[in-house]
Amino acid sequence: MFTTIQDFVNEWNNESTATQRVLDTLTDESLSQRIAPEFRTLGQLGWHIATTVHEMLSRTGLKFEAPEGEELAPDTAKTIADTYRTAAAGLTAAIQSQWTDASLTENVDMYGMMWPNSLTLRMLISHEIHHRGEMIVLMRQAGLRVPDIYGPTREDWLERGMQPLV
Repeated sequence: MFTTIQDFVNEWNNESTATQRVLDTLTDESLSQRIAPEFRTLGQLGWHIATTVHEMLSRTGLKFEAPEGEELAPDTAKTIADTYRTAAAGLTAAIQSQWTDASLTENVDMYGMMWPNSLTLRMLISHEIHHRGEMIVLMRQAGLRVPDIYGPTREDWLERGMQPLV
């Protein structure tokens, strides 16, 4: 868990930048890709990530701009990416202006459980990483090149003249 606002902002900047790179790679055509008939589409997963930032953190009392139409994923990849960009920046500005380090220890009802704000921030990042991983699989199935996040992708290795591990 985080003990300072700056610790969160540093990690959030890294992780939200990675998420933004994934969302910026989506195309309108790729949004309907899904693993199986009863599962979320790539567009629904991207929209879920974009809207959860506000949905989750507004429960702590933070005030920042909410996305429009949280229930239904839009038809354009640009709308998803732009909505996330606004939400991620809004969260950073809200935390830096509305909380102090002491706010991280305050407990808030999160989905029927009492969580310290520091845990909520950790869960937000973990939640995003989880769904980003799902999206990367669907992006490959949709024929998109995935961005490197924690290291080179298969395509990066090949471009460097190296044989990727199988």
